[in-house]
Amino acid sequence: MTRFDAADAEARLALFVDAIDAHEQRSSPFLTIEADAAAEADGAAGETDESGDGENDDPPWIQYADGTLNLDCTDAELDRLKSLLDEFPAFSIDDLHRPEEAEGTNVRLTARTDPERVAQFLDRAFREVYERPEEYRAWAAEV
Repeated sequence: MTRFDAADAEARLALFVDAIDAHEQRSSPFLTIEADAAAEADGAAGETDESGDGENDDPPWIQYADGTLNLDCTDAELDRLKSLLDEFPAFSIDDLHRPEEAEGTNVRLTARTDPERVAQFLDRAFREVYERPEEYRAWAAEV
């Protein structure tokens, strides 16, 4: 791979497909995609509360390995994820883990599809589940 970030929809899809291909070629343990932490819409994820302890201060991330996606969600994000899955029948929830020491849920999904469809899902998940603006910047943080 020669590029590691993209900020428009077409470039993000190409980045995601290339990152999945690079991950598979390298036989790396997993691929991590992150989205910028800053959200531009009022009330969107990434904003902090008045105390500065917003639940989504860290950039959202999704990991991919061997047809499995791994992500962390708040309760509201999990609801949005479940709605998004209605449009992606090749994706299913395998495991929901709610650690006592953390707020939110770790979700494992199985994706029985090709890298292009996984890329489409990744982009939609960042935009709809994590409420990123249309022109958010995504990073292939670990390949």
